[in-house]
Amino acid sequence: MNAPDLVYDSKRHRFALFADIAELVRYRDLLWSLVQRDLTVRYKRSVLGFLWTMLNPLLVMLVMTIVFSTFFRFSIEHYAVYLLSGTILWNFFAQSTSMAMHNLVWAGGLVNKIYIPKSVFVVSAIFVGLVNFLLALIPLSLIMLFTGQSFSPTIFFLPIPIFLMFIFALGVGLAVSALAVFFADVIDIYQVALTVLMYLTPLFYPVDIVPEKYLLFIHLNPVYYFIEIFRQPIYQGVLPETYLLLRAALVALTALVIGWWFFTRKSNEFAYRV
Repeated sequence: MNAPDLVYDSKRHRFALFADIAELVRYRDLLWSLVQRDLTVRYKRSVLGFLWTMLNPLLVMLVMTIVFSTFFRFSIEHYAVYLLSGTILWNFFAQSTSMAMHNLVWAGGLVNKIYIPKSVFVVSAIFVGLVNFLLALIPLSLIMLFTGQSFSPTIFFLPIPIFLMFIFALGVGLAVSALAVFFADVIDIYQVALTVLMYLTPLFYPVDIVPEKYLLFIHLNPVYYFIEIFRQPIYQGVLPETYLLLRAALVALTALVIGWWFFTRKSNEFAYRV
């Protein structure tokens, strides 16, 4: 059986990052429709709907606060704020990159019939994650008020770490979704990798309890830098340390360039695989 004839834009460069961004802008209506669809489908049959986006981190925070405050020998002032500020950013990264893989794999029917920039399915997943993350900031603010954690003017710096995490998640999402098209096992392997990475990220514990000989594993974890530059303005009321901010920016840009390069290099083969 002959493969269907596929038409691709011959003028499209394999490594034209800015050209791809311009193309996404032209398809912004489709992008917005995909974001709306994903949000609607997720909460369509839920009684509480979007409230689950706020309740879920609160319930996780409650369980983790009880476990780590009761059974582990360390004490962190305003632990609920410390935990929640790290957890919601981690959820943004983990959930959006995982959704990116599923979105692209499930888009096979459309990719085989008409020309659509394949990256739109990945970008829409990251935007859905961003919307859920922004909603999760509401319970974080409520917990800060309830526990007496002060709001520092440094919270106005938060758009920068959020933007950097968006760029990093997009780069990772592009890379893993392209891999998932060719190797279905990548989806399950990635979930295992996320679990390992989560425990290597100081979400539930303070980094100063980690023995010095193991700190290397923390510092090799790229997510660590994004968590720290987001948490410091909220929890400590200070601007992030310069070296943390620079490393986060470097990691984010590197992930985006590599992810986009790999994705565009393989995108012409997607229609034969999905």
